[in-house]
Amino acid sequence: MDLPRDKNYVLMLQVGDPDQIRFECGDITMHSCDAIVNAANSELSPGGGVCGAIHRAGGPLIAEECRRIRAKLGPLAAGQAVATGAGELPAKYVIHTVGPVWQGGQQGEAQALSSCYRECVRVADTLKLHSLAFPAISTGIFGYPMEQAAWVAVPILVESLRSAKHVVLISIILFEKSALDIFSAVALAQRKPFSGNPYKIGVAILNA
Repeated sequence: MDLPRDKNYVLMLQVGDPDQIRFECGDITMHSCDAIVNAANSELSPGGGVCGAIHRAGGPLIAEECRRIRAKLGPLAAGQAVATGAGELPAKYVIHTVGPVWQGGQQGEAQALSSCYRECVRVADTLKLHSLAFPAISTGIFGYPMEQAAWVAVPILVESLRSAKHVVLISIILFEKSALDIFSAVALAQRKPFSGNPYKIGVAILNA
């Protein structure tokens, strides 16, 4: 399957009935779903990138709840996840996870990144949520190469969604089409060699 080069699109992986993973361009702070994922720092404080955008759009209630969690649990380790309310965001919850800082790939980064995605789905499932949206965790200021991050994210999300009891829709919201193309290409490439139960793929072309 060839991906559209000059048009925006949504790639859909049908991994079960009704379980689906969607890859699309957009602003995660405007995404309407049960929970969005924040690529947080270990202090759970407002930062830059996606984290800063979520805190700005959601308002101070998110930061206040994060401070209470930080006071109770201490710094959040890479790969862990916790949930707060979503403040003024269209989502119901924000699930905060700390991605690994890229150090060349030999310091357990892939394992920590896998844990981020797995733990977020687990937290959402514990809250009995049905839909969850992720950014490309750790690919911003933490420096994780986009393609390598996609090779970690796609199979773990397929596995996590298939084992979830309540979550049925996972969206990966990419800020740029170049990132969407990378994640989509990885999803197409890993379908046969790594998935014991291949998923169906669909592409929806969006209007310009």
